[in-house]
Amino acid sequence: MTSDPLARITTALLDGERFVLASHVRPDGDSIGSQLALAHALRALGKTARIVNHDAPPAYLRTLPGADGIEVAAAVDGRFDAAVVLECGTLERTEVAGLDRQPVVNIDHHAGNAMYGALNWFDPTAAACAEMVHDLIAALDVALTPAIGAALYAGILTDTGSFRHANITARTFETCRDVAACGVDVAALAAAIYQNSSLGKLRLTGRLLNEMRLEADGRVAVLRIDEALLRETGCPPDDMEGVINLPLAARDVEAVIMLRTLDGATRVSLRSKGLVDVRAVAAAFGGGGHRNAAGCTLDVPGPDVEARLLARTVAAVTESGTHVAAAPGF
Repeated sequence: MTSDPLARITTALLDGERFVLASHVRPDGDSIGSQLALAHALRALGKTARIVNHDAPPAYLRTLPGADGIEVAAAVDGRFDAAVVLECGTLERTEVAGLDRQPVVNIDHHAGNAMYGALNWFDPTAAACAEMVHDLIAALDVALTPAIGAALYAGILTDTGSFRHANITARTFETCRDVAACGVDVAALAAAIYQNSSLGKLRLTGRLLNEMRLEADGRVAVLRIDEALLRETGCPPDDMEGVINLPLAARDVEAVIMLRTLDGATRVSLRSKGLVDVRAVAAAFGGGGHRNAAGCTLDVPGPDVEARLLARTVAAVTESGTHVAAAPGF
């Protein structure tokens, strides 16, 4: 048997007939894009492919072809030849019970993947899981269609921060070339993702920037979102894509912490520039991600925990080679 994980997964998908696809809670562009692209490819081969996630896709992804067929459930029923889990570091992070009743295929590019599958394909060199899915679809000998291409491009566009993160390689643009060649209007797709916001999001953006705190001589920006702010601005909870990146437009800001307190838990999103490694910051609090884009959840938030989060973020900026002053607490 070959030791090449791509070859082994290709064989498993060609030999099987029924598959369930899943990804992490609060799915993003790469998780949804990767799932949709692979589901379209499997269906093109005459196979059954269900997508089951714990949470619905965010609003900016719901116009992708096939997104209306994504099932939202806390458990999956039935038997499948395999459960394909995409862009997810641990099986538990899906929060979908029953996936392990069938062999699990784990496809991911995040550092720290737990290698929990019967088959594991982990490629940290991929800028997005969608790049890996592109290669898998090619191995399955399925031609790219506009529906497949749109899903792949959504994954790559969002997971690279609109082609701004340091994880981009020549492979990224080769994949996008194939997407454009199959008939995807990449400009229209980008507009659907980034230029289709509610007026509430604009009001929220203004409030966030006006109330933004700057720490460490202006090199770390801190944003806060809670339910009251969403009500006051009229911003839907799933319409906040991209707001965390806005402070990085300032020359001196090298990292952003966004604290989002909803339903009693505080979700932390982290973004950075260049060599500032926010994945390591997130990992210290049980999260993960990429060097320039990561996140975690503070199950027991409080001033002490938030102060430690800030201190680690400042340390990440310092360790990247940029001198910053000691940061006060929140």
